[in-house]
Amino acid sequence: MIEKTFSILFYLKSSRNDKGNERQINARITVNSVRVEISTRLKCEKEKWSTVSNRALGKSEKVRQINSYLDIFSIKAFEARKYLLEYGKDITAENIKKVLHGETEDKRMILEIFAEHNLQMEALVGKDFAPGTLERYRTSYDHTKEFIKWKYKKKDLEIKKLDYEFISEYAFWLKSVRGCAHNTTVKYLGNFKKIVLSCVKKGWLIRDPFISFKMAKKEVQREFLSADDLNLIAEKEFRIERLCHVRDIFLFSCYTGLAYIDVKNLRRNHVIVGVDKEKWIVTKRQKTDTSVRVPLLPFAMEIINKYWDYPKCVAEETLLPVLSNQKMNSYLKEIADLCGIEKELTFHIARHTFATTITLANGVPMETVSKLLGHSSLKQTQHYAKILDNKISQDMLQLRGKLEKY
Repeated sequence: MIEKTFSILFYLKSSRNDKGNERQINARITVNSVRVEISTRLKCEKEKWSTVSNRALGKSEKVRQINSYLDIFSIKAFEARKYLLEYGKDITAENIKKVLHGETEDKRMILEIFAEHNLQMEALVGKDFAPGTLERYRTSYDHTKEFIKWKYKKKDLEIKKLDYEFISEYAFWLKSVRGCAHNTTVKYLGNFKKIVLSCVKKGWLIRDPFISFKMAKKEVQREFLSADDLNLIAEKEFRIERLCHVRDIFLFSCYTGLAYIDVKNLRRNHVIVGVDKEKWIVTKRQKTDTSVRVPLLPFAMEIINKYWDYPKCVAEETLLPVLSNQKMNSYLKEIADLCGIEKELTFHIARHTFATTITLANGVPMETVSKLLGHSSLKQTQHYAKILDNKISQDMLQLRGKLEKY
């Protein structure tokens, strides 16, 4: 059916059961002179209703709530019309009413759509997505599945049930039941939002349930080692060989900025001669699949040479004898204790140390540091500059103390 006219009108409907001055507000949707009536389940006093504007009169809280609801109802009616238009369905008053009541032919389920998305992502791992990205979406799917079971006592839920309440309750569940930190919660909700937005673009959802939901991450103060800390670790003599290996690999990361998994994946052919005739490491970050090209500083080159003929490295054709991440972090705690470093030493601190103490603190431009770290945007790197502000503040306090002695 070709739609020629379309209108929405709100009016007060009288009935025999009415008591007092309040009347029910109804919506009349008209398409090509054919109309349907829908109850809004709201009531308004006759003397406070305008037949000109089809809205309640006054400035009271109740009046504002009524008019706000009617505005939202109008928007949903136009979105229902758009839905019918995009899917080539007849635009009739009755069909718009059905869409508003959720009576569509398409019964799509949240977890089915999520699972299909993950299967497509799996097929593109190594091309468009890194393995770690797929793993995050699989975890997000599992969380969504558990939440639906917890909240709705169902195995799956129709996508039309998605609304602001679903999102806010999901965020509450992630924090309270799953025990996720705020930023972790935002990360999982971000994964789920991608699925939801794809449904909106395909016309399966009339309205984005995330539209009024705030998802800002909280800024996290990242630990890093000072130059003095690095010297303590580098000059410390360990009697246990495994601690020596872990110390060397950790320091290698401090001077290259490579994450644990990228150091573990390094092969001898990743060391090349760069444009400056010096040795470089050329590899890809497993997390983001972005290219990384790092000129090797003398200390990092010393560590490579130290293990070049190491039997384990020769046998496995690796650059360094990297243990599991769990063991590395466990031994790093021992190293911190033996060196008298009170910071919680983990392998990832090495990457932060490279960004701050090794590069930015020594005048390397932020754009260069961003490239060395394999960041996709400068915004990711700018966080380290904020950390350095704190360091500058501490240094200035020490300077003030020295000047006061004169």
